[in-house]
Amino acid sequence: MISKIQKLLSLTTALVVASTAIAVAEPSAELIEAAKKEGMLTTIALPHSWCGYGDVIAGFKAKYPEIQVNELNPDAGSADEVEAIKANKDNKGPQAPDVVDVGLAFGPQMKAEGLLQPYKVSTWDEIPDTIKDADGHWYGDYYGVLSFIVNKDLVENTPADWADLLKPEYAGQVALAGDPRASNQAILGVLAAGLSKGAAPGEASGKAGLEYFAELNKAGNFVPVIAKAGTIAQGATPIAIAWDYNALAWRDELKDNPPVEVVVPKTGVLAGVYVQGISAFAPHPNAAKLWMEYLYSDEGQNLWLKGYCHPARFNAMVKAGKVPQELIDALPPAASYEAAVFPTVEEQNANKAAVTGGWDGVVGANVQ
Repeated sequence: MISKIQKLLSLTTALVVASTAIAVAEPSAELIEAAKKEGMLTTIALPHSWCGYGDVIAGFKAKYPEIQVNELNPDAGSADEVEAIKANKDNKGPQAPDVVDVGLAFGPQMKAEGLLQPYKVSTWDEIPDTIKDADGHWYGDYYGVLSFIVNKDLVENTPADWADLLKPEYAGQVALAGDPRASNQAILGVLAAGLSKGAAPGEASGKAGLEYFAELNKAGNFVPVIAKAGTIAQGATPIAIAWDYNALAWRDELKDNPPVEVVVPKTGVLAGVYVQGISAFAPHPNAAKLWMEYLYSDEGQNLWLKGYCHPARFNAMVKAGKVPQELIDALPPAASYEAAVFPTVEEQNANKAAVTGGWDGVVGANVQ
């Protein structure tokens, strides 16, 4: 969904390895009873195809059948979620969202505007400090990293890092999953390339990334076509730079026709994260808290992982042996994610200004 992809603007600072404190298995009986009495949970902006949300919602319903899940506007974006809370401050009816899933930039904004109420889930200690509000107003839920998806019918040697893409054997094969003058996914692709050259996130990564793509373009390796599953399969973009969960979903869509490989580069590993929050005006505050408990339980976190999104507790759960092997096997190696960099919103904004302002002059490729 474009609205969700746009929210990948929202990133944060370097991932701190989470505590492996023992998680509470179940929310309190008092909370469960209070949520059941409310009888409803209103969500917004949760497309079922995104990060496995269809299975997540179904799992919550199966666990708590007494609570009706009222789904508002699945295709909404973060700004729409903010406005829905503002517009329904005094409305206790079905149009008032209880919970939101927004880009990180919106978390601090919503807290500052008094739109979120604090709540710390049982597994709070396993959510990395760098992706949560210390007071519990918002907390990271899942993230993805930029990866390479490779058509193995056309590419014999799978590139392992950004520097590999410059090799002559990849002439006319490398593309971004968007226009770097407009697409956040592509703009962050330039940031990641800049990181791989040793630049710090921000203006420096933007400039270094532009130099990288200028070199890639001059070598004849860059293809100015927006990469999608279809262009990968057709051979127009045999190597695409995209979020891992998009790449892995494309892999499933293509069903080995052609066979593709998804790899996380060894350097310049860039991550994007989303956050959860409970509306300060939630008509069903206890159901909202129970929803959060479910999302951050082992079951909820593994359902996101099944949808190819790395849950916030991923590192801690892998270390504790709580992630089914088949889910790990469906992803690139866990070690690939340990070096993930989560730039701050300020760093992203500085990078974006450098990339959008400099792409035409430095790289000169008209991506479309």
